[in-house]
Amino acid sequence: MTDYTLSRRTLLQSAAGAAVLGLAGTSALAAPRPANEKGLIPIKLAWNANAACLAPIPLAISSGLFFKHGLDVELINYVGSTDQLLEAISTAKADAGVGMALRWLKPLEQGFDVKLTGATHGGCLRLLADKNSGITSDIRSLKGKTIATPDLGGPDKNFFSLLLQKRGIDPVKDVEWRQYPADLLPIAIEKGEAQALSHSDPLTWAFLKRYPNLFEVATNLTAEYHDRVCCVIGVRGSLVRENKPAAAALTRALVEAQDLTVQNYRKTAEAFFPYSPKTSVDELVNMLKSHTHGHHPLGRDFKKEIITWIEELKQVSVIKSSTDPVKYADRVYADVLS
Repeated sequence: MTDYTLSRRTLLQSAAGAAVLGLAGTSALAAPRPANEKGLIPIKLAWNANAACLAPIPLAISSGLFFKHGLDVELINYVGSTDQLLEAISTAKADAGVGMALRWLKPLEQGFDVKLTGATHGGCLRLLADKNSGITSDIRSLKGKTIATPDLGGPDKNFFSLLLQKRGIDPVKDVEWRQYPADLLPIAIEKGEAQALSHSDPLTWAFLKRYPNLFEVATNLTAEYHDRVCCVIGVRGSLVRENKPAAAALTRALVEAQDLTVQNYRKTAEAFFPYSPKTSVDELVNMLKSHTHGHHPLGRDFKKEIITWIEELKQVSVIKSSTDPVKYADRVYADVLS
């Protein structure tokens, strides 16, 4: 157990230091990493330590799941654009990452050598509105309103644009999107510059608790999306081709961490709490329960979800109209578990 303790400390120091994935130069690590002195395969896993929905990742460390699957995982807290992250993975500055499908699927059109091997959960995108704005729980009531968002190309805008269009509201002409720093989204509403906001947890969850004038209009689990995934596992293509067992082991460990989360939300919240000290463990528990960590399709089911997302993102002009969803899925998906 000594080896596990030392590795965990190393990983926490790495994450706490918020290491940035550098993109300068060409990586010499494209070949499979050999087993270390412990007999474990070293894996550099990129994640966003601010994303509460990724709490099962530190749980996989504290519970020994990675070690169980023969992996010595180093967490790298990435900053910067999604393009930079995918480039870092494809050039072996990282071996894998976990991120939002609606943020990754567009840049993956560019041909990054990153393969999607599975999903982790659904939920964590929320659209909130002012109770006095005339907006109701019917998303169609957003017609003519202004929505504040931290990123005009972000997954929240992509998703809620899609949901608006499905309800007969043109997400370009019938609503206005305005960009603000994430922590100032509620202030934009208070100033009357917007009537609604969209973003992801943990901030949207915190906004609901801190601003009594806000209520939840919709999430990415609303209605027909109740069983759709939002976050996916991406592995560098060279690792999939040259060390498929390592890619499979990482995918299995991350999926098992989701199941372990459902079995014990508090244990997961406690594992993640060092990365989110401004949120209490109890709040993290409730937040995680609002997600669907028990839903993580693999294999053909996961590939079907990729195809469906591409079909829908074409409808709101996020993905090129000429893109073939099936061919796209064939290119970016890798079955490492069979």
